[in-house]
Formats: sequence, C-alpha cells, structure tokens
Amino acid sequence: MEANTKNIREDIRNIAIIAHVDHGKTTLVDGLLRQSGTFRENEAVQERVMDSNDLERERGITILSKNTALNYNGYIINVVDTPGHADFGGEVERVLGMVDGVLLLVDAFEGSMPQTRFVLSKALSMNLKPIVVINKIDRDGARPLEVLDEVLELFMDLGADDDQLNFPVVYASSRDGYASLEADGGEKKNLQPLFETIIREIPAPKADIEAPFRMLVSNVTTDEYVGRIAVARVDRGKVSIGQTVVVCNAKDGTRRNAKITYLYKFQGLKRVETPDAMGGDIIVIAGIPDINIGDTVCSPEAVEPIPFVNIDEPTISMNFTVNNSPFAGQEGTYVTSRHIRERLYKELETNVSMKIEDTDSPDTLKVSGRGELHLSILIETMRRQGYEFQVSRPRVIYKEVEGVLHEPMERLTIDAPEDAVGVVIEKIGRRKGEMLNMHPALENYVRLDFKIPSRGLIGYRSEFLTDTRGNGIMNHIFDGFEPYKGDIDARQHGSLVAWEQGEAVTYGLYNAQERGKLFVGPGEKVYEGMIVGECARNEDLVINVCKRKHITNIRASGSDEALKLTPPVILSLEQALEFISDDELVEITPKSIRLRKKILNTEQRAKVRAKG
Repeated sequence: MEANTKNIREDIRNIAIIAHVDHGKTTLVDGLLRQSGTFRENEAVQERVMDSNDLERERGITILSKNTALNYNGYIINVVDTPGHADFGGEVERVLGMVDGVLLLVDAFEGSMPQTRFVLSKALSMNLKPIVVINKIDRDGARPLEVLDEVLELFMDLGADDDQLNFPVVYASSRDGYASLEADGGEKKNLQPLFETIIREIPAPKADIEAPFRMLVSNVTTDEYVGRIAVARVDRGKVSIGQTVVVCNAKDGTRRNAKITYLYKFQGLKRVETPDAMGGDIIVIAGIPDINIGDTVCSPEAVEPIPFVNIDEPTISMNFTVNNSPFAGQEGTYVTSRHIRERLYKELETNVSMKIEDTDSPDTLKVSGRGELHLSILIETMRRQGYEFQVSRPRVIYKEVEGVLHEPMERLTIDAPEDAVGVVIEKIGRRKGEMLNMHPALENYVRLDFKIPSRGLIGYRSEFLTDTRGNGIMNHIFDGFEPYKGDIDARQHGSLVAWEQGEAVTYGLYNAQERGKLFVGPGEKVYEGMIVGECARNEDLVINVCKRKHITNIRASGSDEALKLTPPVILSLEQALEFISDDELVEITPKSIRLRKKILNTEQRAKVRAKG
C-alpha cells in the first residue's frame, strides 16, 4: 500500500471541461483563471481568452483543444478546454487521455443536448471521474433541478456504474463568476465551491516516478521559433532537458532516437520553461522534428509504446481540386495542385479525425472528415491563408457490413416554435428521419428528437431556418452506422446559370429576378456556367445577366435607373456547400465564394444531360 501512495501526485489534478457547444466552457475557464490569481489585478484580459484563433472568436465556438494550468492553495490544476461541437469530436477523444476527471457542463435552461451525450459517453467509457456543473443558473427560465434529473437519466441511459452515478453537483454562473452547492446559487460569492470540489473529487494522477520515462503525444502544434511542439501527459518516470529519448511512431511502428531540447509546463495561458518534469505532469516538449499525435516518447532502456485511442471514423467526404474557372489565379496566392496537396497533408499532422486520399485525377484529392462543419472550417482556414481551389458537394461515406450497405446516422435534436413543428416533422420525414421523442420545451417551443441519415441533413439547415423564421435550434451528432434507408429526394430547386462571361448589369438582373432568387448584384463579374441564383422551379435555367438594353431614339438609356432590384442573397460558405448539386462546385478564393457548374459550356452540358 505504501508503494502505491508514493506513486500518487497529490499536488496535481488533471481535468477536462466537456459540454455541448455554447454551454459556457470557455467562459468558465476565464473565471477559473481570474479567480486563481493567474492574472494580475490590473491586467487587461480579453473575454474567452482560450479561444485564440480568429475563426473561434468569430463563430463563438472552440475548435481546437487548449491547455492551461491554475494554482489553487498549493495544488496545480491542469485544465483542458475541449470543443463542444460534434464535428471536432476527434479533439475531445484525444485529450481525454491526458486527464483523470471531467467537468461536465450543462446549460440550466437548455439541459442535456446531443453533444452532452457524446462527450459524456467518451468520458464514462474511459472511467474518468465526472463532476456535473449546472451552468447559467442566472439565466431567465433556468431550471437547474429539472436539468439535473435529465443529466441523471442520461448517465443511466449510457450505462454508468454506481460509482459514476454518485456524481457531485455544482451550480454555477460562469459569466458572473460564482458557484454553489445549492441550486439557487447560495451566497453567489465566487468559484471557491467549484475549486474545492475539484480538489476533493478528482483523483490525483497515479504515476510510477521511479520507473523509466514514458509519455503519449496528445497534441502537436508548430512554433515559429522552436519548430514542432508536442503536448503530452507524462505517464511515468522523469524527464529533463538534454535527455536522450526514443520516439515510437504510432502509424508504422518505427523507432528513432531524439533529444529533448526544450521542456515547458503550463502556467496560466503561458508556456514556462522547466528543467524537468515527472509522472502526472502535463508538459510541452520541443526539438523533435516530425513528431506526431499518437507517438510514444520514452526512455531508451524501456521502449514500450502506449496504444493510441481509437478515433471515430469520418462520415463525410468532399473532393478538393485545383481551380480551373475563367477567374482562376486572380485572387489567390497558392493555386497549384502541389500547394493544395502540401497544405492538406500538413493538416493531417494535427487533425487526427481527418483522412486524405488520392483520386484518379492528379489535380483532385478526396478529403474526409467528421461532418460539414469540420470540413468547412478547414476550407475557411485555407482561404484565409491565401489558397484558391474548388470543392465538390459533401457526400456521406458508406460501408459494407456482412454484405449489407450501411450509412452513417445522426441523432438530431430540434427546438422549434410550436407553429413550425408540423412542417419540420414533415420535412425530416421526407429525408428518412425517424422521430424518437417529442416533448414541450420552454416558452412556446417544442423539442423534437430524431434519428436521421447523415445525407438527409445535407442542405437542410438553410431550409430549416426558413421554416422556423430563424427561431429554430438544430443540433446533431453521429450515432453509428445502420443499413441504407433508401433514396432521398434531391434539392427541390434548380440553378440559374450565367449564359456568358461579362459584368452583371441592372437590366439583365431585372429580367432574371422573376425566375428565382439571385446571388449576384450589378457590377459583379460572371462567367459562362457560373451559378448566379436559385431557380424557382425544379430545373436549371440559363439566363443572360449581362444583357444590356438597346439604345433607341424612343427611349432613353438612362431609364435603367427606374428598374428596382431585389437585393441578392449572399451565401456563406456553409450555405454554398449545402446548395450545390452533384454536377456543381464551389469555387473558393481568399476574396470570393462562387458557385459553378462542373461543365461550364452550355452546349456540352446539354449533350451530357441528353446522354443521361
């Protein structure tokens, strides 16, 4: 027993914060950092300090997992903030291997959501100690006790054992910076009750400090000064700067010697150099080129690779191809197939739930990910970095199980206004969705639970927002593979396709707008085969938006000014990906998002269509 006690690092607690998207994880970390004394009293700190990249700040979601460390009453609390969105589940799965317990954050108003289920099932399967934090108890309509019942139900549904069911509960407002063991918030002073619960309930890391050094790389980033840096938890032993280690490659099993030239620990949001570290510490090492996620770094006298956690497989794929439109190369810096290939393969180094495959064409790569958002974030990141390329319509990935075709399924939760419930159920039914549950939510909303094929959700979000007048909330999460559910009706509307290359003018647009919704306005450059709008009917229509009015001696050419145009619909990247059909592409440049036909020439398209 004494030997075991020596192997427990009582001064450390390693926790991850897991929750559904927008339930307040990052805001809670802000509060913990402030109240642990990490920042000086007078230090100016922006909100959501953990969301460091531009896309995270703009969208209000966490995409990449982050590490921080707090000092509280002599204890070091290592905190990992994880993404809440299902498409970044690969991040969640990977980092859970570094911790001994989790804070499960649940919104006191929204209650348990699809992603709550996903992250909790991962944590329970890894036997991590959960602390339930009912957050946003200050919100209007908060129902903390009802939500607690929902969470208990979820634990039982996921097969939690008696020990896991006996979870501690803390009620909090991360925005106002207080926590309590009482549902009404008690004295509403500070987050001390949460700190105390973490120290009391989360087990201290067990690690044999006397054993040879070993650790599993959970995250990799690049630093412009020291090169590739790896984040990992020390599994056992001690490590120091200058130490020779063996790196075991997770993919091919090869082994090579290396030297640790830089060693850091986390202190608040900063990386602080340290001469050494030991079992239970979460550290950062640098100086090892080509180190990858899943690699084991260990002492030469005991080379024992740690098995890497199995990441759920991708469910959606898209083709990335070189831009070959008439406007190619005008706006991007990196436009060749070599540029695109190098950038995509670089993404694999840190994005473990992504997969890249070659196709028959040297200019095209097939990229697979966990969902539309997962891939659209990659696309948006690349265009901001100066890349120019084209992408195809997202497709689901099928697989064969015992000779039967299976497809990915999603667990879908919808909060819809009462007057929109009928149309939502009808539309989901058309897309092969099966209703599991229906119960009233708060304030004239109804919560609907469905099981639906992943392909049934492609192109549905914008339709859903129209049907609920922008008031509906939709969340979904991968729910395994099931036998193929049959054909789903394709898009209900065709495309308006430009007839010729030129500049869109008011006269041409005015005549075109009665045919459907336009995506371009006057003065915008278009080319033959470019999609300039959505047709009101279920067919493609070729229109001339560059057509000018002939000047005669009867009418003045200036009378164009009297023509009134409906403002064009400006599609976001996600909307563009949802809109396109199989014979269409989205052209991505740093400045523009354009839609086009794969075959630009009108006559060629007609011939292909005629052949069937």
